[in-house]
Amino acid sequence: MSAIGPFPEPAPGCKPAPPAALTADQQTKYDQLLADVRSWESLPTTAKGSETAPLSESEQIWLTRECLLRYLRATKWNLAHAVQRLRSTVIWRREYGTEKFTADYISEENETGKQVLLGFDNEGRPCLYLLPQNQNTKDTPKRVEHLVYMLERTIDLHPPGQESLALLIDFRNTGAGGTPTLATARQVLDILQNHYPERLGRALLTHLPWYVSAFLRLVNPFIDPVTKSKIKPNEPLPNHVPVSQLMTVSGGEVDFKYDHSVYWPALEKITTERRHQRKERWEKGGKLIGESEIYLWGGDEGSVSAVKEAAAVTEEVKYPVSTSADVPAVESSNGTAKEDVALANGVEQLSVKDNKEAEKPLKEAVPAAA
Repeated sequence: MSAIGPFPEPAPGCKPAPPAALTADQQTKYDQLLADVRSWESLPTTAKGSETAPLSESEQIWLTRECLLRYLRATKWNLAHAVQRLRSTVIWRREYGTEKFTADYISEENETGKQVLLGFDNEGRPCLYLLPQNQNTKDTPKRVEHLVYMLERTIDLHPPGQESLALLIDFRNTGAGGTPTLATARQVLDILQNHYPERLGRALLTHLPWYVSAFLRLVNPFIDPVTKSKIKPNEPLPNHVPVSQLMTVSGGEVDFKYDHSVYWPALEKITTERRHQRKERWEKGGKLIGESEIYLWGGDEGSVSAVKEAAAVTEEVKYPVSTSADVPAVESSNGTAKEDVALANGVEQLSVKDNKEAEKPLKEAVPAAA
C-alpha cells in the first residue's frame, strides 16, 4: 500500500493498555497538585524575567489530569517537586515559544523529510521517524525548534488513552555530518526529560554506524535511567510496528516517498483539526484545568464535570433524601398496593378528625371578644 500523509489512527487492535488505578495516597497527592495549579493567578513569562501573565486558555487545556499525573510519576510522587517542575515547564513553553512555531516557519527544516510522522506502533503510539540521512540544514537552534514542533504534532495525533510516542531513528546512509553536536544533544535531552516527561514510549535505533555508537556513549551519562531503558538499538521494527503502517524500507508494507508539497499541508490540516476539536470539547466540558485527556482526544470517557455529575446522580439514587411531605409507608401482609394507599389515607384523615374534635371544647370554653 502507498501513503502520502500521516495515518489518522492506529491499525485495528493496536491500542494502549488501560492506566493503573491510583492508590489512595496517589489520589490525595493528585488532588493537592490540582488545587495548587488551579490557584495559579499568574506565572512569569520568562525564567529570569519579572513580567507575569495569567494562564492562557491553551495553557489551561494543556494542564490536563494526565499531564499532572505524568509530572507526579516523573518526580516519584513528590508533590513539591511536581509543582516546581510543572511551573518550570509552563514558563519554558512561554519563553521557548512552543505555540508560536507555525508550519510555515518550520517548513524549510523539513523540506527533505528528515522527520516524518507516519503510522502507530502495536500499542497505538504515533511513530515519529528521524531520518538524519535527509539532513538539509546547519546545526542551528532552529533544528531543535523543528524537533519540538514535531513532538507537539505527534501529541496532536495521539489516540484517546495514549500518552507516549515511538521514535524510529534510522541512521542508514548517514554521514558524520548528520550527527548533532554534543551541546545540541544535551539540549534535546534536557527538553525531553524535563518538559516532556513520560512522553517517550520507546526509541528504536537502526543501522547504527560506529561513530553514532561512539556519540551515544558520550551522551549516555546525561540520559536518565528511565529514558535509557526505553532505547532499543537494532531491533526488527516489525516486532514493534504493524507492517500495515510501517515503511517498506523499515520492513513494512507502506510504500512512502516524502513529497513536501503534499505531506506538509496534510500534516498541518489534520493536526490543526485535532486541536480545534480538543478546544471545543474543553469548552463544552466547562473549561477546567485537570480535564480528562481521554475526553479531550475524543475517547469514550465523559468530561470531568460530567463524570462528577453522573456520580452524584448515582449516589442520590442509592440514598434518596426523604422530605417532610412524604407519607410513611404502611406495610400490609395481605393487601394490594391500592389497599395500602387507601389505608394510609384513612389513617391521615382519622388523625385530622381527632385533632378537630379535640379543639372543640377549647373553643367553646373561651368567650368571644367584645
